[in-house]
Amino acid sequence: MAALVLVTPLAARAQDDDDDHDRARDLYERGEIEGLADIMAIVRARAPGEIVAVDLIRVGSKWIYRFQVVAADGRRRTVDVDAGAGGVLGSEGDHK
Repeated sequence: MAALVLVTPLAARAQDDDDDHDRARDLYERGEIEGLADIMAIVRARAPGEIVAVDLIRVGSKWIYRFQVVAADGRRRTVDVDAGAGGVLGSEGDHK
């Protein structure tokens, strides 16, 4: 029973990831958002380090890529990028 409880959230997360990927691909194909590779180059220039997570979220009428970046010194930053225009909206961070 405990194994089922532990596996269920992981399975739900995998489904969410699939849905996010499909949504992003559809938005990209319709020209509503920029490609992730192009946006990642912008993020790396702004916040050097390893990108450990990316989410595509809706804020008002905009799609936002939200990146979690870990710098070489272990500090973690969040960088939000307008997925349609490609501009950095802001960053928070320097968390250890």
